[in-house]
Amino acid sequence: MTQQTIKLIRLPEILHRIPYSEAHIWRLERAGKFPRRAHLGANRVAWVESEIDSWIEDRVNARTEGVE
Repeated sequence: MTQQTIKLIRLPEILHRIPYSEAHIWRLERAGKFPRRAHLGANRVAWVESEIDSWIEDRVNARTEGVE
């Protein structure tokens, strides 16, 4: 059995990868249109990197759907 390591990334990395404001990320998350954050402690949150990568990939694939 293989065990995959889950990598967590913080908001500055999210903002580096996705050109949205912090407030827009939170709005998308509340609307169920962005991966949910993981609460690590009282004042610390992070996102699962693979979920963010999949979200970005879905956006890229959506722009090319139907084009052949």
